[in-house]
Amino acid sequence: MECPACGSDCVQSAPEILRDLPVKFLPCKKCSMRILDKRKPLPLPEYGQPCSCGKRFIDEVFAHMYVIMQEEGDLTSHDPLIAVGSPLIHPGMVMDRPPFLPAKSLILLSGKVHEKAARRIVCEVPEIRGVVKTAAYIPGLVSFDPNQTPQVYSLLAGCDVRADIYPLATGPLVIYKQQSRIHVEFPRAGYPKLRSVATHLGTPPVPFFVDACSGSGTLGLAAACLGVRHVILNDAWYASAFWSAFNLEVNHVYLDIDKVNILRSVQDMVLKPVIRDPVKIAETSGRQVIEVYQGDLRCLDRVIPRDAHPVAAIDIFDKSNKTEGSNLLNEWLMRMGGEAFIP
Repeated sequence: MECPACGSDCVQSAPEILRDLPVKFLPCKKCSMRILDKRKPLPLPEYGQPCSCGKRFIDEVFAHMYVIMQEEGDLTSHDPLIAVGSPLIHPGMVMDRPPFLPAKSLILLSGKVHEKAARRIVCEVPEIRGVVKTAAYIPGLVSFDPNQTPQVYSLLAGCDVRADIYPLATGPLVIYKQQSRIHVEFPRAGYPKLRSVATHLGTPPVPFFVDACSGSGTLGLAAACLGVRHVILNDAWYASAFWSAFNLEVNHVYLDIDKVNILRSVQDMVLKPVIRDPVKIAETSGRQVIEVYQGDLRCLDRVIPRDAHPVAAIDIFDKSNKTEGSNLLNEWLMRMGGEAFIP
């Protein structure tokens, strides 16, 4: 598959990415493992090379990046190893041990790195897919203020598209996202949001489900994989709505559909990054009806059929704001009816 962000072949369909997943981050018999204290500086400006199998322990990869950032003036010899930044594994999943990384399996998020070092890291560190410069804000849409101007991080080098893996009773779900445009939400042990969705779907599943703040589409696509016949995914932020549509295509073989029609390109959508009136981004043909919209969730009564009585997940960003959550649930029920919950 062609990557929508960089145009290369760095993305795969769900069956392709899952094929070698059980052993992807495991060492071979020849792999070495040096554990470094992340709270201290690198003892010496040196690092081990990848094993003959092509993998390298994650601490050694960080040592390599540390040396480059120190040489380029982004770090000093007194900075701890953790100052390099935050690693985002590709594909991401719950792990019970530190990984041995193959090529192009890590995106670095860093507030310290600058472009020269980032370009060297992508060129010289084989495990790195891309380097993203972070800032003191969260990328994307984080409130329901229609006048908000979302901010994004800066991709300095490489490609920042990566996937997370979510287990379902029907099999794993693969969710891609462009990490400089969408906030980090790494899979959590126990997958509480997925459990919440499965509980509200019931057995047999409800006929109509709405993922009203879809992000990259995890909850809506999970509902579709679990057998809901009509699913709507929606997000007001262009990157979230686009990746929801893209992930529908990535996972289409697990759904009861014939074809996914992507109706808008990411290049068109970025021109209006936040919109209020729902615009259809993608739709399916086949026995399952799955639709993706970009728009304000409070306007979805314009596309949800009357008397549909949907079950809706409203996965707001700030769950600590109980008042906002309660108001959104009440407004949703007044406009759309059915059942709504915050996962």
